[in-house]
Amino acid sequence: MVHSSLLPSVASASAVACTLGGIALAAGLLANYAARVEPGRVEVVRMTLPLPRLPANLDGLTLAQISDIHAGGVTGVEQVRRFVAMTNALHPDITVITGDMFEHRFESAQMSARELANLRAPLGVYAIMGNHERHVPPEHGERPFRQAGLTVLCNAAHEVRADGASLWMVGLDDLLRGRGDLALALRGVPEGSCKVLLVHEPDLADDAAQYSIDLQLSGHTHGGQVRLPIIGPLILPALGRRYPMGLYQVGDTWVYTSRGLGMASPAVRLNCRPEITLFTLTCRGGNHAAT
Repeated sequence: MVHSSLLPSVASASAVACTLGGIALAAGLLANYAARVEPGRVEVVRMTLPLPRLPANLDGLTLAQISDIHAGGVTGVEQVRRFVAMTNALHPDITVITGDMFEHRFESAQMSARELANLRAPLGVYAIMGNHERHVPPEHGERPFRQAGLTVLCNAAHEVRADGASLWMVGLDDLLRGRGDLALALRGVPEGSCKVLLVHEPDLADDAAQYSIDLQLSGHTHGGQVRLPIIGPLILPALGRRYPMGLYQVGDTWVYTSRGLGMASPAVRLNCRPEITLFTLTCRGGNHAAT
């Protein structure tokens, strides 16, 4: 016979065991979601941005941004093909890639370049170097993308002409390696022109705003990959802590930091879905609108 005085302690122990079991189950389900489900739930973010210096003839121009693919790591060829297909399905006028197109190996760069060559945009596909491209020599990290037909901008600018008007795509080399030079990139760009700056690390924005940049597009942070309520991102990289995710306005410059498509280690995403961003640019005033 069980002594009646022991019944409450037995019941308490059983309740604790059930609680711990429930916590363990919830943790397992959450870990599975973060590792296997959310990384594949690519979100298409649509946004309209007013750029007062945009020529009237280019009003309504669309620009797709993809970033941080990290091909060759946990991102295989099928995933890269899916990213390309999703981007092309948006029918952008311009597509930009804001760095970290592959992991560290030359074979990964070749695979990434081969797949990204299938991006289609009538006014061009533009890419910049992130910190991962610069882990290897330029002939391995940069040349495959040039050979694939992408317009790679390393401290350089390219004039995009359409309908008798133009805007300038300005691209910087990687800042973490000390290779970025905004003044050099802007050499020859007319002061009053509309300028879209591509720079991997977003925290350049305070400097970029001093150069009459209309829109800065960045990546690098992955949005933190894991974002907790109230706390926010658990880990952010250097030069990605001031403007870690989404849209900001710094002076007269719009700044957008993409959550990217791939992942760094640990290969999980939680409350931070991968994204492809489609901007509709307008010369009309007013606030931005996300759709």
